[in-house]
Amino acid sequence: MKALRLTLMAATLMASVPMAAVHAQPAPAVPSAPVTQQGPRYPAFTEADARAVLNARLAAIRTVLELTPEQERLWEPVEAAIRDIVRGAAERRARGTSAAAPTHFLDVLSGIADAEEMRARELRRFVSAAKPLVDSLSEAQRRRVPAFLGMDDTGGPNQPSAQLWLFEEEG
Repeated sequence: MKALRLTLMAATLMASVPMAAVHAQPAPAVPSAPVTQQGPRYPAFTEADARAVLNARLAAIRTVLELTPEQERLWEPVEAAIRDIVRGAAERRARGTSAAAPTHFLDVLSGIADAEEMRARELRRFVSAAKPLVDSLSEAQRRRVPAFLGMDDTGGPNQPSAQLWLFEEEG
């Protein structure tokens, strides 16, 4: 009986050693996007990608709003304003990436101030274009707009304009 136990223990031990070696081997590497200090690096977002995303967002907001035929006529100036704002944000981003690096922290603050002034002008233009449409919306339709634009739940004067998807191309 003792010999049988020793044989079983030895067989178990010998069988487990190769299995442990198999399990101890590192898993094969999974290919991934190159990683930078900011995180994984993905292929560049092209102009065509940006246009497709904008078109999808415009189609989505029209769908979410469920515009009536009368409201559809008021939508055209809103869409034109949004397209102009997004185009301007993309142009500012392109200029910013090709500009010389700031040499002083005041240069950075000045750039932030310029961007905020431009966003303020463009937000006013959007508000002017959207006012006739928004005035015609039902309460249910109005409730759907803020979250869709990227506004947070608190709203109010502390809502950062850079969080609005209108300006994400400026990024």
